[in-house]
Amino acid sequence: MGEIFGEVGWAFVQAIPTIIFLALLAFALRRLFFGPLAAVLKAREEQTKGALARARERASLAEAKAAEYEAVWLRARQELYGLREADRRQALAEREALIHQARERADVLVEEAQASLAAEAESARRDLSQASGRLAAQIAETILGGRTGPDGQEARS
Repeated sequence: MGEIFGEVGWAFVQAIPTIIFLALLAFALRRLFFGPLAAVLKAREEQTKGALARARERASLAEAKAAEYEAVWLRARQELYGLREADRRQALAEREALIHQARERADVLVEEAQASLAAEAESARRDLSQASGRLAAQIAETILGGRTGPDGQEARS
């Protein structure tokens, strides 16, 4: 067993330069490669976080602008609807005024027509009255004055 320990000890002694070399290599790699690489990765991560923060900030700003645009659009739309409603009310009022004027003109025309008809009816009554008087006189004269008897002589009563 002593021999085994001796050989293991001798292997350790021979491995010392390799262990030192590996330790120096690890130290050098850590200082020259992994350190700068970690610094670059850390800087990259910070830049990414910064870019994400700026992107979120810009997105929130864009959302705020979109909300503002939507509010302006809504106000403009409401104003347009208000103007349309005012125009509609004005058109209805004008229409009502025109209808009122047309009714007034129609009423005047109806009154004139009724007055004209009444005047014509009165004139016709007068004409009929006069004509009936003349016709009555003619009938009476014809009946009374133009009769002849059976012998051809006029009969007088």
